[in-house]
Amino acid sequence: MNDNQTIKFVDLKAQYFSIKDEIDNAIKNVIDNTAFIMGENVTNFEKEFAAYCNAKHCVGVSNGTSALFLALKSAGIKHDDEVITVPNTFIATAEVITHCGAKVKFVDIDPKIYTINVDKIKNAITPQTKAIIPVHLFGQSCNMKPIKEIAEENDLIVIEDCAQAHGAEFNNKKVPVGDIGCFSFFPGKNLGCYGDGGAVVTNNDEIAKKVDAWRNHGRKHGSKYEHDFEGLNERLDALQAAVLKVKLKYLDKWTEARRRNARLYNELLSNVDDVITPFEADYAKHVYHLYVIKTKNREKRDKLQQFLKDNKIECGVHYPIPLHLQSAYRYMNLNEESFPVTEEAANTMLSLPMFPEMTEEQIRYVVEKIKVYYNG
Repeated sequence: MNDNQTIKFVDLKAQYFSIKDEIDNAIKNVIDNTAFIMGENVTNFEKEFAAYCNAKHCVGVSNGTSALFLALKSAGIKHDDEVITVPNTFIATAEVITHCGAKVKFVDIDPKIYTINVDKIKNAITPQTKAIIPVHLFGQSCNMKPIKEIAEENDLIVIEDCAQAHGAEFNNKKVPVGDIGCFSFFPGKNLGCYGDGGAVVTNNDEIAKKVDAWRNHGRKHGSKYEHDFEGLNERLDALQAAVLKVKLKYLDKWTEARRRNARLYNELLSNVDDVITPFEADYAKHVYHLYVIKTKNREKRDKLQQFLKDNKIECGVHYPIPLHLQSAYRYMNLNEESFPVTEEAANTMLSLPMFPEMTEEQIRYVVEKIKVYYNG
């Protein structure tokens, strides 16, 4: 391993070169046919991704945020409704709730897997609660069985944030396993396009029909100039759909590479006392969108991150400021210690380089530098 070589956090160029001819041909075909908006590229990808998820419907949309927003709108979430979710997620998960006119209701997370703590959900439910958005974080599914049971008991809809969980499984079934699943195809995702893209996946015919209309100006299906309601322009770009269709063929192979890399990280880090490696729940198949370790405290984490950066190893922190402590949610009057598990995670977690093309040599180099840091 050359000390002057940077280990990237995600190496999208390596992935592109591995399938370059197929990607280039797919893009060329779209351009040659000038089929840029909707059309068979979008339709074909939607069919294949729905089949991959073992679902009836996939509706391609412009990005993961739009997927969440259109899912909420299509599920009938409206002004003064409440939606339960977690504060350790990207702001998109929460901001779409507010943009529907509804209210965000945060609950804390499980200390081992960092997804929603199912034991906290019931106490958060009020007569205004209409939905739960569990976030499948870092590539691991939430514990969906009790979530679905709580939802059924309280007549709530479950909208799964699957933005980091392409191919992740709960009890041997790919997510989503609830009413609706929302995916992002941001370039760095396990299945990522070359720009923005997203999808809503569901077995509900009515939801799929509504999302299809919402993404396309509220158009009546099959008509250009008839509109059932005021919708939006949130369509999946045909170029991105063509890219995704190529990459979908490789997703399972890439997932196994990520899992192999995670196993090697786990093995090599097992004797580093101050590092807690990711926990994989017995109900889950973790797809390691991110490989996230926990350190002793924030000072240790930040110094380790800087040390690795100084040694040309790119790392990240997801998410350093929980949503309830962001300026955007100051109106909720939630202070520090409102969600202690979330806050501890924000102060101690560090995401190490993780991508399918990562070599054993690179992983060993990262771990070697971590050990150098801890051994002084």
